[in-house]
Amino acid sequence: MRRRQCLAMLAAAVAFGGAQAQSDTVKIGVILPMTGQQASTGRQIDAAIKLWVAQNGNRAGGKKVEIVLKDDGSVPDATRRLAQELVVNDKVVALAGFGITPSAMATAPIATQSKTPMVVMAAATSAITQASPYVVRTSFTLPQAAVALAEWANKNNIKKVVSLVSDYAPGYDAEKYFTDRIVLNGGQVLDKLRTPLRSPDFAPALQKVRDLGPDALYVFLPSGQGAAFMKQFGERGLDKAGIRLIGTGDITDDDQLNDMGDVALGVVNSHHYSAAHDSPTNKKFVQAFEAANKFRPNFMAIGGYDGMRVIYKALDASKGAGGDALLNAMKGQVFESPRGPVLIDAQTRDIVHDMYIRKVEKKDGQLWNVEFDAIKAMKDPGKTK
Repeated sequence: MRRRQCLAMLAAAVAFGGAQAQSDTVKIGVILPMTGQQASTGRQIDAAIKLWVAQNGNRAGGKKVEIVLKDDGSVPDATRRLAQELVVNDKVVALAGFGITPSAMATAPIATQSKTPMVVMAAATSAITQASPYVVRTSFTLPQAAVALAEWANKNNIKKVVSLVSDYAPGYDAEKYFTDRIVLNGGQVLDKLRTPLRSPDFAPALQKVRDLGPDALYVFLPSGQGAAFMKQFGERGLDKAGIRLIGTGDITDDDQLNDMGDVALGVVNSHHYSAAHDSPTNKKFVQAFEAANKFRPNFMAIGGYDGMRVIYKALDASKGAGGDALLNAMKGQVFESPRGPVLIDAQTRDIVHDMYIRKVEKKDGQLWNVEFDAIKAMKDPGKTK
């Protein structure tokens, strides 16, 4: 009964889509975790959206753009409810945000039923874009980061590894694509460890890693957990036991990096964006972001900033129309992002970008993820089998 009611309400929203198209205002519904464990994700993306609007104005496609922000606290049931309200009551032309994969997956059926483009600015599980033909991603995928780092590890005398990931879908992607590539290239995986998504205690896993004595510990954790993990890694003395710490760039998140201390120095990681990325476009972006917010942008911010660009340019192309016209205008976009060159793949609706290998270094008293290698124009390995 409840599902039939939801479908009826969404069908009504589609029927009223023409009214939205005729309005002088288009609304973009943004759902982010502004509170809770992933609050830094929400803070970063919200700041990036505001910066884009400040720099580019509040008009696109000949219409006024209104951002409607909702806080889901990273609770998927809340995300789904808020998405339905935004589509039915606010008649948004697009949905955006989505701090974690379960929230994005919970919303995908609503995007499909209402034919509302859904721009994923944070969540990184490969399968999200396959959950609805209306999903477009401007963040990254965990297989991109995991495979890039595994390739580097195999070339740099890292033969025996332990993986440690957060126990949810992005963690499974991070674990699978890293360990599969390590083994394919002749390496050995001594163990695969997982920690709870909510309030994890890393101590038991780190003790097991120390006992196993691998060449390196490979880690994926969601944004916001890196500082706590790095502290325990140092307290357990793994950095002094000859065990190298490597991981996806979430563990050396720019938003928390300076709070981690010198234990983070030398950590090699892979990601699509660093605030230290050496390009004129990024230098302008970082300068403007820090001036507006008094904190450093991270990879979540770049997903939000580029997501707004994709929506604005699509609105311009569709002349303010939503639905399939807006979706089709998002597909195939090519542009220079602060992260580097970006393509929204027209077939997969996923992001194609450079994946960088970085090392944490200290410059002018601050810690930075300094890029030293890259895989260019990397598609999602999860979709290129």
